[in-house]
Order: sequence, then structure tokens, then C-alpha cells
Amino acid sequence: MKIGLSSRALVSACVLCAAGLLALAPVAAVAHEGLDPDPPGGPRAAAIPRPALLYRSGTQVHPLSGAPRLPRVSALSWLVADADSGEVLAAYDAHRRLPPASTLKTLFALTLLPALPVGVPHTVRREELAGIGPGSSLVGVAEGRTYRIADLWRGVFLSSGNDAVHVLAALNGGWRTTAARMQEKARSLGALDTRVVSPDGYDTPGQVSSAYDLAVFGRAGLRNAEFARYCGTAVSSFPGGGGWAYPIRNTNRLLTGADGVDPYPGLIGIKNGYTSKAGNTLVAAARRGSRTLVVTVLNPRAGGGHAVYEEAGELLDWGFGAAGRVEPVGSLDGLRARPAPGPATVPVVAAVTPAGEAPGWAEACAIAGAAGMGAGAVSLVTRGRVERSEAD
Repeated sequence: MKIGLSSRALVSACVLCAAGLLALAPVAAVAHEGLDPDPPGGPRAAAIPRPALLYRSGTQVHPLSGAPRLPRVSALSWLVADADSGEVLAAYDAHRRLPPASTLKTLFALTLLPALPVGVPHTVRREELAGIGPGSSLVGVAEGRTYRIADLWRGVFLSSGNDAVHVLAALNGGWRTTAARMQEKARSLGALDTRVVSPDGYDTPGQVSSAYDLAVFGRAGLRNAEFARYCGTAVSSFPGGGGWAYPIRNTNRLLTGADGVDPYPGLIGIKNGYTSKAGNTLVAAARRGSRTLVVTVLNPRAGGGHAVYEEAGELLDWGFGAAGRVEPVGSLDGLRARPAPGPATVPVVAAVTPAGEAPGWAEACAIAGAAGMGAGAVSLVTRGRVERSEAD
């Protein structure tokens, strides 16, 4: 039996290999087209659609003719976006990682609201109130007192009560479990700047978020009826002892108009925060006509304690005035890989590529596919030579 390959067979096999590579090359092109390399700060779980303007430092805005001028904003980071479409209208250092303070409670609520039925009563145990940080904001949760879960949520949203957060976290499996689930929730939303250590937002080493991520949380909250109801409640009551209740007021002055801050017309609400490390922080949303905007302002450097509300209001005014007069500079959905604009027909392999895979996935498939085609060609030629030798 004689086994061998003629030069003509080898050439044929090589041609088939090359054809395979050419046929599969669009897969690699689609994998890279419209996607930027990993942004500063390390690789991400999902690719960033081009252009990744929001990862650049400084102000990002693309005004068209007739667009209003952006207000002067002193915050270390800010962002204003259309809550319906997710389009980011303008931003400044949107992905800068900063302490979030109690705006992190937005992520806490997104994570736990679906897990804890609001009508269920619960009697607070001593251990559930352990570990509350010094100087924390409190709503007045007391050991041995029975509350409905809805009462505790009002304590979280209105009074920013870290005591209420601790009790709810205990019902969710504990402090560390809650932090881990919040982290998972953030990643599922494409909020990749956030690192959760203390679910109540209390200053803790390593805990950060960004104007972008907090806007993502705020937008997601507006799609949850319970979240939207709680964050938009200006005044309510909280159970005291002996069957009586005391009034509580939302700490978001842009909603209530308290302490000399004018309430913003059409404000839906969401969440404010403050710590000595984070400064004043705010995620807010407002509706005007058919449009809803979400804005994040982190740590204004001028104007005193009310500056976070004043700057948020000015950015909302600008955003409503800029309707149809700016090109979006990004998207709150932007951290999910999507095909770049181009021909309607997309190669099937590219269309089914897992969103979380690195850009090398498509190239690996292309090379493996071409190698397989080449190997098949060689096998066929070899088989032909073997069969002819055996027939001789």
C-alpha cells in the first residue's frame, strides 16, 4: 500500500485553506468593527461600542445648530441622559470612580426589592442593627419593634436610614451576601465601575461608583413601580412605639424644596447622599412633556451644600432645552456589545457570538474553521491516494 500526496494535491489543499480563511474573515472583521479596545482601568466584561467618548476625560458633548450652552458645573463628575432611550446627552468624566455615599442605595433597592414582599411584617432583632457606622443617617428602627417591609423601604428612600438598610440586608442573607448580590446586579446592568463593600453607601475603603453607573441604576429604578413610588415620596410616616407614628421627610431637597432649595418642576425623585469623603451626591430624574431625563452629579467643588441640587437643576434645564439639538455621546446601554452600523446582513457566527467573549473569540473560530477545512481537504486527498494505491 502506498500513501502519498502529489504536488497538485498539496496545492489544492492550500487553496481550500486560503478559501476558508477568506470566507471566514468577515467574522473577525465584524468582531472588531465598531468596538474599541479596553478603556483605561482594565478590561471589561463586555465590549464598548465605538466611539467610547464617555471614557475620555473632560466634557463630552456634540452640539448641533441652536443647541443651548452647557451650564458651568463644578462637580467632579456628572452626566445627563434621556431615561427612555438611554442616550447620554452630555457628561464630564462619566466613568471616574468616586465614593457614591447613599446614592448606592439605588443599587441596594434594585437588588432587594424583588426579593422582599413589602407587606410582610418583621420584628427587628438586636443583631440586625449591629455594625452601623458612626454618624450614619437613621430613620429610627428599634430592636423588638415590628415593621412591615414597606415601612423599612420608606426609611431607606426618605430618611436614607442605614438602620433600615441593615435590617433589610439581614433578611436578604446578611451583609456580605447582599454586597455580593449588589455587585452581580451592577454587572448585569453593565455598570462596571461600581465596587460594593458596604450596601448602605457608608464610606468604606475600595467602595466606588461613577456618574455613569449611578445613572444606569436610576434609570433602571424608574422601570420598577415600587422603586419609582418610594423615590418620589416627599413626606410619609414611620412607626414609633405604642401604635403611634412620626413624620419623615425625603432628604432629596430637589423633590421637597426644603432648606431654601426650590423644588424642581416635574421632578420624579431618586436619591441623594452625603459623606465626608464622597461630598454631596445626587441621582435625579424629571419629566417634561413626553421626555424623561436622568442626571447624576457627584461632589460639587463650589457653591456649598446646595450646589448639588442647583447644578443638577441646571443640567436638567439644559437637557430639556437640548432636545433634538445634540448628538448623543454614548448610551446607558452602551456597555453591552452590539453590532456596528453597516450592512443589514451579519454573518451567522458573528451574530451568535457570546456577548461576554473577548474580541479574540471570532478570530479563533475563523482560524479553527479554516484549519478544519484544510485538514478535511488534506484528508480527502490522502484518502483518494490511499484508495487508488489499494486498487492497484
